[in-house]
Amino acid sequence: MLFKLSVKNMKKSIRDYAIYFATLILGVAIFYIFNSLDSQQAMKVISSSAREIIQLLVELLSGLSVFVSFILGFLIVYANNFLIRRRKKEFGIYMTLGMGKGAISRILLTETVLIGLVSLAVGLLVGIFGAQFMSLLVVNMFDGVMDGYQFVFSRTAFFKTILYFGIIFLIVAVFQVVSLSRYRLIQLLSARNRNEQVKIKNPWLCFLVFLAAFGILGVQYYRVCNPENMHYREIPLILAAGALGTFLVFWSMSGFLLSGVQRSRKVYFKDLNAFVLRQFHSKINTTVFVMTVICLMLFMTISVLAGGLGLNYSFRQSLKELTPADVNFVSMDTSLLHTKSAARQLQDTGFDMGLLQEDYVEVSQYSTEKLTIYDTIEEQVREESQYDVPKNQEMIMKVSDYNKIAEFYGIQQAEVPEGTYAVVCDFDIIRELRDASLEKGQELTLEGKTYKPAYKECLQGFLQMYANHANVGIILLPDDQVQEAWRTQNFLAANYKAETRQEKEAIEEQVQIYGKQGFLVSTRIEIVETSGGLSAILTLIAIYLGIVFLISGAAILALKELSESTDNKERYEILRKIGADEKMIRRALFRQIALFFFLPLGVALVHSVFGLTFCAKILESVGKIESFRSILSTAAILVAVYGGYFFITYRGSCRIIKSR
Repeated sequence: MLFKLSVKNMKKSIRDYAIYFATLILGVAIFYIFNSLDSQQAMKVISSSAREIIQLLVELLSGLSVFVSFILGFLIVYANNFLIRRRKKEFGIYMTLGMGKGAISRILLTETVLIGLVSLAVGLLVGIFGAQFMSLLVVNMFDGVMDGYQFVFSRTAFFKTILYFGIIFLIVAVFQVVSLSRYRLIQLLSARNRNEQVKIKNPWLCFLVFLAAFGILGVQYYRVCNPENMHYREIPLILAAGALGTFLVFWSMSGFLLSGVQRSRKVYFKDLNAFVLRQFHSKINTTVFVMTVICLMLFMTISVLAGGLGLNYSFRQSLKELTPADVNFVSMDTSLLHTKSAARQLQDTGFDMGLLQEDYVEVSQYSTEKLTIYDTIEEQVREESQYDVPKNQEMIMKVSDYNKIAEFYGIQQAEVPEGTYAVVCDFDIIRELRDASLEKGQELTLEGKTYKPAYKECLQGFLQMYANHANVGIILLPDDQVQEAWRTQNFLAANYKAETRQEKEAIEEQVQIYGKQGFLVSTRIEIVETSGGLSAILTLIAIYLGIVFLISGAAILALKELSESTDNKERYEILRKIGADEKMIRRALFRQIALFFFLPLGVALVHSVFGLTFCAKILESVGKIESFRSILSTAAILVAVYGGYFFITYRGSCRIIKSR
């Protein structure tokens, strides 16, 4: 009998709380997908070094999954608390009919088990199929090629998901039993009739608190926008102060927002605005903490998604620009600098030069203690700089040598007339100093001869391939002004004589065997896999955490608003009786739900602007974050997920208040 009653209750509630079930299913699916990465087909078509990166990612995700399970557990416990509050009168009727709390607890336990089994089954099914699409994303991130399709099932992720969510549902069941045991019959029967106590706050006090919150947040915003004088140990304090400021914003807003709008009678008495604001005011008083938590979760969502995706876009674009050749060889044997070219030295190691295309380029690098980076930066620029200018020797190249490598790479070539010099630099921090010096006409003196700048700014370029813009500077001089005694390195850039990735990987093995004998070697495959792997790790973790935070915050708001709509059915019925039509009522409901959904989102967006600015400044030495595309992608995810929750909540609430 109790089992049949549990099934009946589940069927009756599934429509009202479809969002809850959908969130559980989505949470299970995401959990499975990200914990099955090491078992997917992508692992079979990417290189061994990329597989090692995936294994590292899986280890990181295993630790993060514990954190994620706490978030999802909090969501499920919080949601179940709403469900129990919604059904207090139902439980009171059961007890009036003679059913004991033990029997009611068994009903709740049965419902929890049924909900858990259904959500686990459907979520795992969605996750298993979703993991197949995740393989395509992983292959794309590591430039692999998937020749054929093979369905893959991860037993490890399957049982891990069951274990984690089984524990979560067990904890939920315990919470339900404990929560029910604390209620008396009179409390259960009168639950619907008890109004929420609204504490009237002094609007002037609230306004002062709002100013204080604004001040706290303003100080933190200023600090994160100027991180050069900040110690990393201060970051937790800044986050804590930001959380406090956010809490105070919502606390103060709950006191003066209503009185502020009431001063504008035209707005306050338009349509059902008075009703909407009263409803909002009565609820925000007791949901300040919840609104703060949701706002911070949305802030985390926007920051990790936009930051992670932006860094990924930047990495991938930079790697395309910074790896224009298949391989670079830099001779490290100084005894052979003047007697053997880089190609000849490489051939002497036993390497087959026939593996390289014939159009490879050889150039030389030079330096002298008579010309340092410090010497090339104008005095006033040095004094005004917040950075110490290094006194390392400058790298010097003949302009003809640089133009050969620039033509090979497909980048800008230089023109350096007699008596002039040019600077090639792409490392932003040093480039700013160099550009300022060139703009001021900084002259160089070398071997008694003075050189004027050929350009007013640095040329964008590089010699050796790196994963990021790391060229701090190359001084280009006319060929006849560079002395052979200054030569420090011989350099060779080449492309493999191969068409397919497999053929290139075979040549790569030969390069790693022979090329490391007296050479510093940089290869496109190695750079892309290493740096692309870091990018992939950051991106996948950002997506994982971002979506979990997003669905958790949206689901809590949705469940709360659905529960509020159920409690407010009588109020909306009164509105109908006094003459409000359905269009006005739906508009009022829309505005009320929109306030609860978009107020924390608005504050989170403001936080995110400064959070992303901080990330961009911290990571500027690695590369610029691609803001536009990442913000568009994040906005699309927010609209799809958060907007979807809002729309479904509104439609569900409309149906609830219309039901008799």
